[in-house]
Amino acid sequence: MSWPRPCLRRSPGRSPRAGSDRVGVAGLVGHDSAAEAFRAALSSARLHHAWLMAGPPGIGKASLALQFARILLKAEDPASPAGRRVSAGTHADLLMIARGIDEKRGRQRTEIVADDIRPAGDFLRRTAAEGGWRVVVIDGADHMNRNAANALLKILEEPPPRALLLLTCDAPGRLLPTIRSRCRLLKLEPLSDVAMIQALRAHDVDDTAARAILGPARGSPARALQLLGASDASMAEAVDALLDGRRPDGGEYVFAEGVARGDNGFPAF
Repeated sequence: MSWPRPCLRRSPGRSPRAGSDRVGVAGLVGHDSAAEAFRAALSSARLHHAWLMAGPPGIGKASLALQFARILLKAEDPASPAGRRVSAGTHADLLMIARGIDEKRGRQRTEIVADDIRPAGDFLRRTAAEGGWRVVVIDGADHMNRNAANALLKILEEPPPRALLLLTCDAPGRLLPTIRSRCRLLKLEPLSDVAMIQALRAHDVDDTAARAILGPARGSPARALQLLGASDASMAEAVDALLDGRRPDGGEYVFAEGVARGDNGFPAF
């Protein structure tokens, strides 16, 4: 699945993740077997009320959840009225919950709290505005604290009809066992090299640069874009030099200073 993450209607006070201002369907790649499993469950009229999409960071879990929502809300065509509402984050039957921004610190919070989860209960109890399904996406569910997890568990224990919860997480082991047991698990793998190149093409990365970053990106388009953008795309070369015992351009101190000044220097390093 391609990066960035989708922009959806959010619960009150929610703030989008960085890079979440673009939504697309045509550019999505990878996770075909997971999509087929979802469509098969839907066509069998035995669609589980909650799905847990687990896999490494940056491989497109939230984008896949959005695609599932589009299928249910008849919004797969981004040019259709429903598709445009999903893309604009204004679809009345779609709610996104994720870690928000700490207003005091000006950065993303480390947790999803109970006040973030509770609006989902009211949302799911309402009649669908467009006469179909209501869908809640909880992106980064493994960041819920204990109170948030308990609030979600109450919803999972008594799910309303024609309501779907889609949870994404990097580490399912951090979730309560009672939450995991009430969800259908979809284990998502890193993208193949072919899918990675296809995903990066959508972000104007040429094939030569894409192939060069495949190793350290480890099947994550988000990680690849982060690495390609770090320190004018020179971070990987500098790290290779250090690991080979060679001095990076300008020496170690100049390099360290550059890492410290970068917006995402240390994580990328």
